[in-house]
Amino acid sequence: MKIYDDKHIKNVVFVGAHNSGKTTLAETMLFEAGLINRRGTVENKNTVSDYHEIEHERGNSIFATPLHTEWRNFKINIIDTLGLDDFIGEIISSIRVADTIVMVLNAQHGVEVGTEIIWNYIDKFHKPTLFVINQIDHINAKFEESLKSIKKLVGKNAVQIQYPLLLNGAQCIIDVLKMKMYKFKPQGGKPEKLEIPKDQMEWAKELNNELIEKAAENDEPLMELFFEKGTLNEDEMRQGIKAGMLNHELFPVFCVSALNDMGTGRLMGFIDNVAPSAADLTPEQSIDGEEIIASKENPTVLFIFKTVYQPNLGQITFFKVISGEVKLNDKLINSRNDETEVINQLFIMDGKDRQPVNKLTVGDIGATLKLKYTETNDT
Repeated sequence: MKIYDDKHIKNVVFVGAHNSGKTTLAETMLFEAGLINRRGTVENKNTVSDYHEIEHERGNSIFATPLHTEWRNFKINIIDTLGLDDFIGEIISSIRVADTIVMVLNAQHGVEVGTEIIWNYIDKFHKPTLFVINQIDHINAKFEESLKSIKKLVGKNAVQIQYPLLLNGAQCIIDVLKMKMYKFKPQGGKPEKLEIPKDQMEWAKELNNELIEKAAENDEPLMELFFEKGTLNEDEMRQGIKAGMLNHELFPVFCVSALNDMGTGRLMGFIDNVAPSAADLTPEQSIDGEEIIASKENPTVLFIFKTVYQPNLGQITFFKVISGEVKLNDKLINSRNDETEVINQLFIMDGKDRQPVNKLTVGDIGATLKLKYTETNDT
């Protein structure tokens, strides 16, 4: 498998209330990237993410499940979390290792109680966050109400990147960052890219201007440029949006139909090109208060965010590479108990499937087996 540097690795965590469509969105992203040939469904119990027997029995996610996809020279690590706050610990540990949080909302309901509970933790960790309003093509979808509920939750810093439009029976999405309209076939997939209709242009320009102003607010040189030119181009807007996300002061809003594969490719493109990577985040701190710089040249540091036990495999330990590189047969010291662990096996995990690799670099997420002295939250 190709080794990506820390600027081309994006770790995103899908969070949201029960039945918002997180697992379906993850499945569709894997399908869009060509990593699976056909999409499974929660109802058919054949998604990559929900593979435990108890998840099949209950018909929903119980565990946070790491997956990965590769899209246009970027690697996107996805952690698909559950929507039930009974298991909030799984969600919190996943948020801890995210570079960007993707908060998924059901367009029929908008912000729900579960959304609010999860948001409190995102806000506490000060993580870059974007919102995705899902099921825009559902007969009971209420996009505007969902958008208002987001603004009520996070304030005026929620900024539309897209809004849905039904045009002659065809589902479309207006994108005000790219100032284009995407028109989808009933089966979804790759859309037709068109000019924005004349009757939508005034509203699209108003949203585009709002986006430009918000982007400029978060970067002083961009603000000066904005005052000088009166506008920003698309690359400058991307720069400002990323700065706003890192400041936890700008929350882009997208819309998709995960079930019918509408808008997922564009969302992946935004994650690649705009959403922060591990290289952009504030350095982690050791318990002694020292900064751990996310650099490939620095000593290897792994943070353990999840531990599970599986029949015939034993303990699987999931980690994020905070610094350096981890290679097969590396000997690393657990900072909690000073015990030495040998990394005898190294994997990228996609649900229950393990893909062996020889090394993982800073910013990446991986797993190993049968560590003797290491638990969740160890370094």
